[in-house]
Amino acid sequence: MNAKTVSKLGDKLTKINESYTVYRYDNGYMVEASGRNKKGDYVTAKIMCTTLEEVVALVREADGMDLDV
Repeated sequence: MNAKTVSKLGDKLTKINESYTVYRYDNGYMVEASGRNKKGDYVTAKIMCTTLEEVVALVREADGMDLDV
């Protein structure tokens, strides 16, 4: 079974909460954000990044998403 690689927040979320977290590890980063999926269910997206530029791209994407308030 092949799992789909998630590289954008929009792959899992249609609306995002007010906050998200960036984790820094020895071998990269992880961006974690919660919100609503296409079905309206509450979900958490965890996306691994190898570069800071990928993290910045996810933060920019998050800034453009509708808020789940």
